[in-house]
Parts: sequence; structure tokens; C-alpha cells
Amino acid sequence: MLTQEENDLFTRVGPGTPAGRLLRRYWHVAAASSELTQEKPKKRVRLLGEDLVLYRDGSGNYGLVAEHCSHRGASLYYGFVEEDGIRCAYHGWKYDACGKCLEQPFESPEAGFKEKISHPAYPIEKLAGLLFAYLGPPEKKPCLPKWDILTRQDGKRRLDIYQVLRCNWLQAMENSVDPVHTYYLHAHTLRLRGNKDAAYYHRPVEKLEFELEVHPAWAGIQKRRFFAGDTGRVEAPHPLIFPNMLLVPATNSYNMHFRTPVDDHNTQIFHVRFNPTKDGSVIEEPDDPPAEFVGTKNAAGEFHMDSFPSQDQMAWETQGAIANRPNEHLGESDRGIIIFRKLLRDQLRAVENGGDPVGVNRDPKRDGVIRLIPEGYTAFSERPEQDD
Repeated sequence: MLTQEENDLFTRVGPGTPAGRLLRRYWHVAAASSELTQEKPKKRVRLLGEDLVLYRDGSGNYGLVAEHCSHRGASLYYGFVEEDGIRCAYHGWKYDACGKCLEQPFESPEAGFKEKISHPAYPIEKLAGLLFAYLGPPEKKPCLPKWDILTRQDGKRRLDIYQVLRCNWLQAMENSVDPVHTYYLHAHTLRLRGNKDAAYYHRPVEKLEFELEVHPAWAGIQKRRFFAGDTGRVEAPHPLIFPNMLLVPATNSYNMHFRTPVDDHNTQIFHVRFNPTKDGSVIEEPDDPPAEFVGTKNAAGEFHMDSFPSQDQMAWETQGAIANRPNEHLGESDRGIIIFRKLLRDQLRAVENGGDPVGVNRDPKRDGVIRLIPEGYTAFSERPEQDD
């Protein structure tokens, strides 16, 4: 279990908090690019406890700026998106994507007042239809990781945006190193509802493996399950990617989850599914692929429990807005959570001491595709002889 002080240390993500400073050293998904259209080129977003406006200007460039105008605090969400920036609807102050004040219509140009204004703004980069934001120190900005599931062209991608999770980001991430929950939460729940799709997971877990991975471009924890009675196959490892991602290989697809901390009590999950073509042929994807909304609750506001996302979000959200970790009782099967908390604690300490956390790369020469899916990587592999 954690002390209350440690729980606060891990979960508070706002500006100036230790976890907030750590998380700001990584890129986070802010939205799908298809959410910004010519008819509606702006969107309110809240990231790491900050209220922001995401927009696409008339030149096709993206901007992410603090919502409240530096003049008198009116919301820029109601402003005018123009060719080179966004203009406040209150008095017409205009800002570009870097936060530079371009115009102050009712101020004397000779005074040079606009040159003194630096409106909070953050970089945005697009990859595979996702808009990634970096909210950290400019001098520490890493290269945007080019995950192979987002860069490959020999397949079809699908983007899903889940219903907002009403709890802290850490609850979703700790679930990613909790491999035994699939037995009851997913398989048993679906079987009782007459759904046989998850039958493979409806068997006891005989053995768990966790391995800490640290590479130049990413770090995390590999995990896999050995199922009792299965002498032919074992689950292939799939990584929790620090700090807030998960890759899950399925039989004919690969699934990547991005868990964006909205604030201390809310999390937005983006899901990318990649289905490779059997013959390796290239599929032309739209520049702004549509994103599907995935609802996890029914009209009464209760989890419908008919899908993995609904079942997972039930387990995470019902722990409370921030899980009461001082009252928990961890068992042997929870050692992946213990490993993840140590990894998180070590990176918090590294940033507090002025260093870099794991898995960030600022060297453009090493800014290549990050292969997470080796050749022949499938959901299950042959079980080693010594484990029979």
C-alpha cells in the first residue's frame, strides 16, 4: 500500500506538482484531427489540469493556447479563427500558435505593448490522425515518438475515443500491469451474458511474467500470462509504455491505448487499432481519419458491462476519483503494480533532481520509427518446453 503522501505525489497532475512536472516531459494525445473541421475549427480541451483551446487556423496549422485571453480573461473558445491565429471576441487581441500577440486593435502601435505579451501556448504535432501536445519546458521538448503502429502503411487503422473516465489516470495505468483481472472482469462477465468471444481467457492463470524494459526511445513493463492447462500456447508479451500507454496484440490486430490525464479526477482515453494486410499491401488512409465515439454507460449513467472498455472503466471509476491506496491490500498477483510504482517513483525523483525521465529522446538523429511489433509478433506464441 501507499501512504497518503505517496498517493498524492503519484496522482496530482496540475502545474507545479511533481507528477505534473514529470508528465509534462512527454507528448499526450489532445484530440483526433478529425474533430477540427472547417465548420468547427476549434475545440475546448483540458490537459493536465490546464484549460486550453485547440484550433486549426486558415493555413492548416494547429495551435493550442490557454483558454483565457491575456488581456481581460475572456474565453478564446468563442474567438475568431483566422489565417494566422486566433482572435479574442472581446477586444480583438490576436495570437499565433506560439502565443505571440499579433494584434491589439485599440492600442497604440508605437508603445510596443503587444511585444510584451506572451500568451501560454504549446506545440502540437499530428501523427496518424492524432494531435499530440507537449506542455513541458521548451528546452526539454523531446521528439514525438514514431510508434510503428502509427506509422505503418500496410494496414487499416481505426481511431476510437472513449467516454471520459471519471477518475485519475493512474487507475487505468495500474490496470495495465494487472493481468489476472481478465478472468472475472472480462471473460466471466461476458460468459454469463452468453458471449463466448473471450472464452480463451476464462481459465486460471498459472504463471505471470513481468520484465522492466528500458530502451533509448521508450521504457515500460512487459507482461504476459501462462494459462493453466494450455500446453501449446502462451500469451505473447505486451508492453505498458511509460508513462501512460499500453500496446495489446490481438490475433489479427494490434491495439494501442493512450490515457491522457485531463486533471486529477478525469482521464481521456484514445484507442488505435491497426489491422495489417495479409499480403503487406499498402492502404491509403485519409489525412484526417474519422474517430468513433465509444460509449461505456447506458442512458441511466450506469456501466452497461457489454464490452471490455465498459468493464474496465467500471473497475477504474468505482475505485473513486482517486483510489484510496492507503487502504489497499496488495497480493502476489499485484507485483506488476509494485514494479510500475517503483518505475514511477524513480522518474519523479529523476525530474526533481534535474534529469531526464526514461523514454524521452531529444536527438533528431535517433528520431526513427520505434518498432514495438517484431516480425511474426502475434497474440499467442508457442509455449517454451520447460514450461509444459
